[in-house]
Amino acid sequence: MTTPLTKTARHARIADILAREQVRSQEELADLLERYAGVHVTQATLSRDLDELGIVRLRSGGALVYSLPEEPGGPGSHPGGTGARASGASGSESPHDARLARYLGELMTSAEASANLVVLRTPAGAAQFLASVIDHAALPEVLGTVAGDDTVLLIARDPAGGDALAADFLRHANRRRLPSAAVGGSGSMAHWAG
Repeated sequence: MTTPLTKTARHARIADILAREQVRSQEELADLLERYAGVHVTQATLSRDLDELGIVRLRSGGALVYSLPEEPGGPGSHPGGTGARASGASGSESPHDARLARYLGELMTSAEASANLVVLRTPAGAAQFLASVIDHAALPEVLGTVAGDDTVLLIARDPAGGDALAADFLRHANRRRLPSAAVGGSGSMAHWAG
């Protein structure tokens, strides 16, 4: 028998399961929810729940597993942030900001910018996923994204905002990786490689 729960209670059960178990797929998480809590959810509902909780998939022991977001108050904010958010005056990072920064740290290998264009490089096959994470973050500084197999092209709203946007992406990505990187410039292009 399945028990209806409020969304808040369901989120608490999901967080509890992910804190105790290494879960590799939504199907596995749905099975655990049903087994431990008697809660049956559709894949669409579970996708929304994971997104609202800021759950990300990180590599652990060679496998990608779902992971709870970092505690609020961690360093940084969303790339492209301005004003109070960029300076950390808000004192915390939203789950969406943490999710984007974590995927930037895991997937972005380099960034270049010129005028209002930013080019992000990723391992083969990861660009479309990273572009969808960026699109979902709905950054006000980003007009749009286009993704290939290993390249994401971003268009900044500010006609000269590419360099600043690339620098923000790099700063936040570097906080989520073990960096041995250098930031440099050549002409009007800002470039970084990890």
